[in-house]
Amino acid sequence: MNEPSLLVLVIGYLGAAAICVPLAVRLGLGSVLGYLVAGLALGPYGLALFRDPAATLHFAELGVVLMLFVLGLELEPARLRAMQRAVFRGGAIQMAVCGLALTAVALVAGLPLAAAAVVGLAVALSSTAIAVQTMKERGILLTPLGQASFGVLLFQDIAAIPLLAVVPLLGEGAGGGEPRWIAVGKVLLAITAVLVLGRFATRPLLRVVARTGLREAFTATTLLIVLGVAEVMHLAGISMALGAFLAGVLLASSEYRHALEADIEPFKGLLMGLLFVAVGMSIDLGLIASRPLAVAGLVVALLAVKAAALWLAAPRIGVPRGQAPTFAGLLSQGGEFAFVVFGVAGAARLLPAEWEKLLTLAVALTMAATPLLVLGAAALVRRQPQAERRAHDAIEAEDAPVVIAGFGRFGQVVGRLLFASGLRATVLDADPDHVDTLRRYGFSVFYGDPTRLDLLEQAGVGRARVVVNAIDEPHANTELARLLHEHFPRVTVVGRARNVTHWFTLRKLGVSRLEREVFESSLRAGRHTLEALGVGAFEARERALAFRRHNLAALEALLAEEGDDEHRTHLARGPDDNHLEEQFRADVARLRHHGPRRPPGATPGGDEAEDREDGDDRDPVTSEATPGSAR
Repeated sequence: MNEPSLLVLVIGYLGAAAICVPLAVRLGLGSVLGYLVAGLALGPYGLALFRDPAATLHFAELGVVLMLFVLGLELEPARLRAMQRAVFRGGAIQMAVCGLALTAVALVAGLPLAAAAVVGLAVALSSTAIAVQTMKERGILLTPLGQASFGVLLFQDIAAIPLLAVVPLLGEGAGGGEPRWIAVGKVLLAITAVLVLGRFATRPLLRVVARTGLREAFTATTLLIVLGVAEVMHLAGISMALGAFLAGVLLASSEYRHALEADIEPFKGLLMGLLFVAVGMSIDLGLIASRPLAVAGLVVALLAVKAAALWLAAPRIGVPRGQAPTFAGLLSQGGEFAFVVFGVAGAARLLPAEWEKLLTLAVALTMAATPLLVLGAAALVRRQPQAERRAHDAIEAEDAPVVIAGFGRFGQVVGRLLFASGLRATVLDADPDHVDTLRRYGFSVFYGDPTRLDLLEQAGVGRARVVVNAIDEPHANTELARLLHEHFPRVTVVGRARNVTHWFTLRKLGVSRLEREVFESSLRAGRHTLEALGVGAFEARERALAFRRHNLAALEALLAEEGDDEHRTHLARGPDDNHLEEQFRADVARLRHHGPRRPPGATPGGDEAEDREDGDDRDPVTSEATPGSAR
């Protein structure tokens, strides 16, 4: 049977990814599992479009190279020094604990000591690609948990170099008779060459190319640098990815950092997806069918032992209290470097061929299990007894007139305005890591779940005049609004709505003072756009005010309707129907001919007075307030 053409292979890859990845994301399983399923469908045990998964995997490893180059660009030397505790202390602890535990398992399975040590250390390496992608999708990469995990992953990538260099020296076929000191010399020479080239040659080269003004030439030069460095490391017999990472770190402080990252990102994303597809294709269903118990036992043993070791080591590594299950779920899989280590160990006759196949399959299956493990870990964290989680703070409310629930980017602006005005406020936030960070910057914030009635009572909501509902997550935000509506009906609630649908939900719960997250800033951006197109600053402001009035009037009109199909159609179309648009255009025409129209009974001091006083850049749009109106 003839091999399919390259075009057919590309169409198959893109088609499978387009079907499997969105479906997996929709089910909450993450994009990685979608790519793995797509690879399984395309591989020898699916549609058989790809009959050589090893070749695809070898090509797709360039995705790891590009990913580590981008990660290196994000780590300036100063930041790397600041992370040295998380990287070297946390990473060393993880490698030692997991490596020893997994080596013991390999010894029990019958491998010789040298082979068992190589297997234990290889499986102790986690998948940087999968873990980082999962953390980005879940928004935890920049949290203390994410930083601790990233530090460990970074140490693993560094540790892969000596491991790959030592494995051939332990085997019987090391280097085809080449003296060991020559092999070690090659490694040192390659690393020195990367450091020298990255430090002294790449910047002048990029400067010359950038002066041509040709974007495609700059992109080609970027790829040349990354792949050239990777090939230098490959010729020395060590990790291509580490060389790319070192090159990225050396260029992190250059003026071309952001341009390099922008040029590499599309290639990195495409090749990372191909890498996950190749891992899915490498899952040998024939071996699973012939030796199901051995495969299942090996996968379970690797995951269980590594997860247990990570769980125990988590407090020493700096993982926040209560997040050890998530940390273990993120890093308990095997990594891409394990495939390379097993291949090198097999070529050096250190690892029997049967074991190489079994371990390669087991690592691929652990990678496929990662999204499910993370979901299970998240459920486990939620079900932990309150005693095992961080207890909420003892709230010493001082009868502050304001309680702020949620102190993220939205709540902080409100709080800082109040503090600057000499007003006191009791602040609650449900993210313990966020609370600790804010306290280091001098904010008085209490850790606690604002959707718990007992904590609201402790915070003095019953005695407060205003509660600012600034919680980011819509479900929790709505739950707090419900509690306030039922138990504290007299308190004034200033609400935060994520979108129009959320706005309707909160208004039905009695919240009359509402801000949609991006409405006011978007309106101001529209006003600036009008000014940039030649509309006068005063007229642009009046148009923005007119648009705002009509938008809010439309929302209030829709709120009065029943939640039938017609109402849902209005929501889908947006609140500005043709009638309101006609009114808006009429208002703009009237403004041009007669100047601004003041509402009957209006008094100076609000938006209109501000307009009259400065006529320029102060913003009445964001300060307009009509009693009882929703914004």
